[in-house]
Amino acid sequence: MDLVDRHMRPRLADALDNARVVILHGARQCGKTTLARAVGAERGGTYITLDDQQMLDAAHADPRTFLRAYAPPLVIDEVQLGGDRLVREIKIAVDEDGTRGRFLLTGSTNFLTVPIVSESLAGRAVILRLWPFSQAELAADGRTSVIERWFEGGVAAQEASAAPEGGWPGRDDYLGMVCSGGYPEVQQLAPAGRAEWFDSYVETVISRDIVNLGDIRRAELLGRLLRLAAANTASEANLTRWSQQLGADRATVESYLGWLRTVFLVHELPSWTRNRSARVVRRPKLHLTDSGLAAALSGVDAAALRTPTATATGALLETFAVSEIARQLAARADRATLYHYRDNAGREADLIVERPDGTIVAVEIKATSSPRATDLRHIAALRDSLDRAEPGAFRAGILLHTGRHALSFGDRLHSTPLATLWERPH
Repeated sequence: MDLVDRHMRPRLADALDNARVVILHGARQCGKTTLARAVGAERGGTYITLDDQQMLDAAHADPRTFLRAYAPPLVIDEVQLGGDRLVREIKIAVDEDGTRGRFLLTGSTNFLTVPIVSESLAGRAVILRLWPFSQAELAADGRTSVIERWFEGGVAAQEASAAPEGGWPGRDDYLGMVCSGGYPEVQQLAPAGRAEWFDSYVETVISRDIVNLGDIRRAELLGRLLRLAAANTASEANLTRWSQQLGADRATVESYLGWLRTVFLVHELPSWTRNRSARVVRRPKLHLTDSGLAAALSGVDAAALRTPTATATGALLETFAVSEIARQLAARADRATLYHYRDNAGREADLIVERPDGTIVAVEIKATSSPRATDLRHIAALRDSLDRAEPGAFRAGILLHTGRHALSFGDRLHSTPLATLWERPH
């Protein structure tokens, strides 16, 4: 496929202009290497990968000499393989020479969870997360994110009144997108080839990135846990029930789930409440990082999801939409935080997007092509509650659906096609 313009690229370039070290981390095979090499080459830098055994041996044997042998900016791919000594030498190097943009490091583990990185490079490094392709990137759409306009008054419904060239996607189109996901390598593969690729991918991540880095005594349990997580994507993780299903103690399941988060295979949405200190009381909602991965591990394709009895359709579509929003926010340096919402009365919202000033947009995601006002009833109740407690905090309630029409359902409540996240209306 043609080279896709990554929306993270300007943000990465800015970070190199302003920080001595930039770390680009994200799931294996999400496109980090391609992006880092391109940005490094533009600046006349040097690219090396620690997946190369000779390079890795040199980095382990004498990290000081190794780092000083190459012209900056030095792009080091899969830097986590270099270990603590290499990271400490990077710290020493940038303390001796504070030139901006000296190192661009990529890795397939979450460096925010690695103590040596967070401690040694604190104040010296900017850490950016790259996700697999967003639909906005695949659609070559560089416009201002519609999420920004939601905070300006929920104008998505007005935008959707004019369909993009070729019309809005239909439900079957969305299900195809869900099963393709965003990993670059699978975009041109048929469903059978996609399933094989994901199986090999998971095996590689578990055997290379988790088992080699962690104290893993039951490697086979990691694969089973990931498949269980895929089957329960877009739901609250019940670790007690999961441990019973897997035949493992709860502490092991919790530890192994942490490793799946560390290598970016799953992510979680904390529970949102007006009481900021109470957010951790309820269970977080778990999503696989990519809907294509979730579909493959669940053994379903777009044809299976189209059947009226398919039980996974709604959850996979929700994971797809949540991931799209997360990818767009990460690429545009939007400081919004994502949550899910459920109150004691059972009222829920699939997604809460909250900005640092406390304003929120609540999002509901439905696989239906015929949205109804009742689909927004829980968000309407949240709106009314916030209007009483914090006037001005609630900016919009958005129902994303698989239909082709946009409707207003009252004060700051809108339904709009899911594709308004990435399609440019005409």
